[in-house]
Amino acid sequence: MTVNNYERIHFIAIGGSIMHNLAIALKAKGLEISGSDDEIYEPSKSKLTDARLLPASEGWNIENITSDLDAVIVGMHARPDNPELFKAQELGIKIFSFPEFIYEQSQDKQRIVIAGSHGKTTITSMVMHVLNFFNRDFDYAVGASIKGFANTVKLSDAPIIVIEGDEYLSSPVDLTPKFHKYQHHIGLISGVSWDHINVFPSEDEYVRQFEIFADSTPKAGSLIFCDEDPLTSMTGNKEREDVYAISYKTHPHVIDNGITYLMNGKDSFPLKIFGKHNLQNISGAKEVLKKIGITEDQFYQAITSFEGASKRLELIAENDQSAVYKDYAHAPSKVRATTLALREQYPERDLVACLELHTFSSLNKDFLKQYKGAMKFSYKPIVYFNPTTIANKGMEPIIAEDILNAFDERSLKVFDDKESLLTYLKDQNWKDKNLLMMTSGTFDHLDYDALKTITS
Repeated sequence: MTVNNYERIHFIAIGGSIMHNLAIALKAKGLEISGSDDEIYEPSKSKLTDARLLPASEGWNIENITSDLDAVIVGMHARPDNPELFKAQELGIKIFSFPEFIYEQSQDKQRIVIAGSHGKTTITSMVMHVLNFFNRDFDYAVGASIKGFANTVKLSDAPIIVIEGDEYLSSPVDLTPKFHKYQHHIGLISGVSWDHINVFPSEDEYVRQFEIFADSTPKAGSLIFCDEDPLTSMTGNKEREDVYAISYKTHPHVIDNGITYLMNGKDSFPLKIFGKHNLQNISGAKEVLKKIGITEDQFYQAITSFEGASKRLELIAENDQSAVYKDYAHAPSKVRATTLALREQYPERDLVACLELHTFSSLNKDFLKQYKGAMKFSYKPIVYFNPTTIANKGMEPIIAEDILNAFDERSLKVFDDKESLLTYLKDQNWKDKNLLMMTSGTFDHLDYDALKTITS
């Protein structure tokens, strides 16, 4: 089947970060697309508006579901009792989750799936950047904006597809992790660190999902994995019949005058990104690309112009004494890796690291202890949370003392009011200091321009 087998598709929960990009991609191919959602935030709202796909009103309406629809794609944001979903089931309309639809449209392609608790977006982005650099024809689905790509989803007649393989659930009525749906030919696991406690209540259950992913590698397929990550190494080194197991480590490098250089023998290649985790990501991307015909020389030629995925160690402002970065880090392993990256890149500067607790896992009182030591590379760690967010998620309340006890950082400061946090940051002396803002949310729509005064 190809996309052209469908003419009319309705999206339930069209405002999702990758759902709206798929909707836009399909409309660009000439399909008639409609959608609904009960809440749509930026940047989805503006992008849907520009594509003339923004629903006329928020909420669900069974009138959206008619028998002349060819398919419905349902996002994870919808609930199992969604009235539009019920109507589609009653009418016998074909219902897809996002990963099911991507798989159906790529059955005739070579499927490359990048998985991992951390690093999967960046590695997927690196692979896409290098392929694009050499004008290779490929499809993709990735969870962040990348320079050089107008959208985060592409479906065409290309022979390969590069997919960011999320371990979260496929849909409200399909509790299978997304990355199990894609049936990869080449799979990569960057690292495994317990997350999503709301759907994987134990570490063993979470780790098991990556073992299933690895075990699903077909005969003559390839499994690429980071040998420096203990859980990933254990999974990757397991013997599997007729599967090519390829391990990778941190790429050799030097840091000189604030620039990280890849080392390959006597040759050096300057990067626009930095951090040990990114040097691991580079090694992983290099192994993937080697399997699909990109030579070592080509890789080094292309990777030097890679600027990173959106919100991944993104520079907001800087001067000769300080810099402000934001990063998508939220899970303990991501927080640890990102703070270490900035300390190593700027060894002469102190680091003020501010983390927003926003996800189900990070706001779970039982999970908080996983953050112990995660901010040890910051001389002044800060944690922000919004009690309203916790209430809206229907979770047990937490207080500052819970966070202080769990993180066990002597100098940790905790804020639950955005304006108080902003005032505190502005009042600091920023000479020879960097600021790192980490969240998978928005710090309650914090205006990052307000932080640029730190470097002015």
